[in-house]
Amino acid sequence: MRAAVIVFPGSNCDRDLAVAFEQAGFQVDMVWHKDAALPEGIDIVGVPGGFSYGDYLRCGAIAAQSPICKAVVDHTNRGGYAVGVCNGFQILTETGILPGALLRNAGLKYICKTVGLKVETSDSAFTQGYNAGDVIGIPIAHHDGNYFADDATLSTLQDQDRIAFTYTENPNGSVGDIAGILSENRRVLGMMPHPERAADAGHGGTDGTALFRALSGVLAPA
Repeated sequence: MRAAVIVFPGSNCDRDLAVAFEQAGFQVDMVWHKDAALPEGIDIVGVPGGFSYGDYLRCGAIAAQSPICKAVVDHTNRGGYAVGVCNGFQILTETGILPGALLRNAGLKYICKTVGLKVETSDSAFTQGYNAGDVIGIPIAHHDGNYFADDATLSTLQDQDRIAFTYTENPNGSVGDIAGILSENRRVLGMMPHPERAADAGHGGTDGTALFRALSGVLAPA
């Protein structure tokens, strides 16, 4: 199994994401934002957290125009798997791979702490290692994590069981307490909390480990 982790100027969770993939059995390729193509044989793309391009203009907006993001869009359009965490989620919405937008936190402050997440669906490659209704502890670290979507989009996400995670106590004002969503084909996950920071007991928790193990179970060669 091979994972590609994209690296932008300002990425600061790229190595964390790579290590979480490696611990779940993936070979990881680090891919620079100026590359025009993904390596051959990639099973999943990871778009990491951080502050790509210093969050200038709008979080994720400049990164979404980078050469590698066209390849990521093509990858997902072909049915490829991808996960975007924090700034990666912002980039996935800016590219149009996922619907909605991430706005400034309702409290107008950067938030860094572990929060409770409710698993809303186990029907995806990312969440099948949990049971719907499970509550897990995952760190957040963001200033613009307030998920917004119009009523029609929100209704579609709810009707299609595409809300992956919600906050047990909303830290940022996200509509519907949404912390993570799935694409229509359920092969792309965007989430603001950092599962890669909860995949090693030495970091204080391992509730994110099941997400990466679930992916390895789905993507492992038959």
